[in-house]
Amino acid sequence: MQFWQLKTPGGYSNSDATSAMQKCIRRGLEEEALFWATELDLAGYGNYVWKRLRVIASEDIGLADPLVSVHVRILYENWLEQRKRKETYSFEERLFLVHAVLLCARAKKSRIVDTALITMYESDRQKRDIPDFALDMHTPRGRKLGRGVDHFFKEGAAIRNVDSSLLPDPYLRRAHEARRKHHESSETEEEV
Repeated sequence: MQFWQLKTPGGYSNSDATSAMQKCIRRGLEEEALFWATELDLAGYGNYVWKRLRVIASEDIGLADPLVSVHVRILYENWLEQRKRKETYSFEERLFLVHAVLLCARAKKSRIVDTALITMYESDRQKRDIPDFALDMHTPRGRKLGRGVDHFFKEGAAIRNVDSSLLPDPYLRRAHEARRKHHESSETEEEV
């Protein structure tokens, strides 16, 4: 029998229960999400619940709360570790599953990761030109254009989404000087 044909202890189809769990998490219906997750776990599909929770953390939460995927992964690892200690399900390991479901249900939601995936993998891919700023000392084309350290720090290493960056960078000037000195000493060694 395939997974979708199997039933939970309450008589629900596994695929229906899985869908209900994810849709309830997506809508922030935590008690309902907990019911469906525990129904699947009681049926012996705890690993599958964790697989879905890891997907949900990126698919339905993603950038709205990027740490949720990290927390879900850590809780999953805690669940695995606790399962090694006992042959039967225990209260402690179930804590991690419930924690993860509640975390996902209460998290802010965004489906931008999923829609970006669909857009970039399934839509028509138009040809793009390599941006000029990418052609720096790290590429053969950039070197052919004579672009060195100065160009790299001005264009290649430039951050343009300033609102998302950490500013100021007190090391930038010193790094630029160190890189230039390293580059100059490499050129001198090549000439000798």
